[in-house]
Amino acid sequence: AKSKMEKKYPVIAGREKGPGPGRYGLPPTIGFIGHDFTKSTSPAYTFHGRMTDNIYSVDSSPGPRYHIDARITRFGKDGTPAYSMLGKVKELFHTPGPGAYSPERAPPCNLQRRPPSYTMGSRTHYRSVDSVPAPNKYSLPPLMGAQVPNKASSASYTISGGLSIGGPSEDLAKTPAPCRYNSTDPNVYLLRRPAFSMSGRHSLPRDGTKKPGPGTYNPEKVTVHKARAPAYSLGIRHSEFVTPLIVNISD
Repeated sequence: AKSKMEKKYPVIAGREKGPGPGRYGLPPTIGFIGHDFTKSTSPAYTFHGRMTDNIYSVDSSPGPRYHIDARITRFGKDGTPAYSMLGKVKELFHTPGPGAYSPERAPPCNLQRRPPSYTMGSRTHYRSVDSVPAPNKYSLPPLMGAQVPNKASSASYTISGGLSIGGPSEDLAKTPAPCRYNSTDPNVYLLRRPAFSMSGRHSLPRDGTKKPGPGTYNPEKVTVHKARAPAYSLGIRHSEFVTPLIVNISD
């Protein structure tokens, strides 16, 4: 009986929002099992579990402990020469050295009575009667200038002193210098060039009366000419399903 007395409101379609994005079960795009067939699959990799220690007892091969000679390449030995130091071998043949020969005892040949011989004696002293001049005692004629008749000489120049009489400092002809000539203005015989003048800066006309600034005004004293200052209120929140009031209806 109570349920019959309750007031039933009509169902508003705007309140039926529907399920959210989490309610939809889309196929995943990660992995291989159950992958979305509308999307391309990237390569997948798996991480294997750690093996037990029993594998080491089965495969007991050595690790990277092999010694590879540095001279061995992927084409074989590098081919550089190698040398070794061995013990001294016992001499089988007694080969004479250079000092065992005596060339001075050779028989005469080429019509010579005996082979050539050389001796190294002490340095002899000059005699006092021999006046041999030293290298600095010689005097050669100079080659600068036209002093040697049998030698070709280059051109020579002399610099004389300045003359006070008849020189450039004494202008006998009274010739005017370049600065003495007057240059003609190009505007006389050519087209006149544009001329510009710079005048003084002028100030804009201003009003001499004093104007009040923003701080002169008192907006809080609005009650002087009004009953009270303007106030604002926050109203209630209206339903989004309320039909707006339409006053003007076009026929």
